Amino acid sequence: MADGTAGRLTTHVLDTSLGKPAAGMALRLYAIEGADRREILAVRTNADGRCDQPLLSGEAFRTGIYEIVFEAGAYLRATQGSALAEPLFLDLIPIRFGMSEAAHYHVPLLVSPFSYSTYRGS
Repeated sequence: MADGTAGRLTTHVLDTSLGKPAAGMALRLYAIEGADRREILAVRTNADGRCDQPLLSGEAFRTGIYEIVFEAGAYLRATQGSALAEPLFLDLIPIRFGMSEAAHYHVPLLVSPFSYSTYRGS
């Protein structure tokens, strides 16, 4: 993995079923190194569905393969509770992606109880 002090990684989670930010959703960031997956951090989204700090930035930023695992099931149970059947259709949502240069990578998640989507944002 190359050094990339100008790079940063951010995310934003929106609950499309409620039409608002997914506040309080837990997520974990992992570095993928060959067959190994190493946890880098665990955080929760704020009231705006964002993390208070970039997931990676400055000296901590490295190019390579990463995975964010969004704990959507716990969030959905907390916000929609008994309206959802068990087991949930979506629980943990892993998004694996590569960062090839020192740039701003934004990995947003749009989520509902029955679907999700992501893209490389700006």
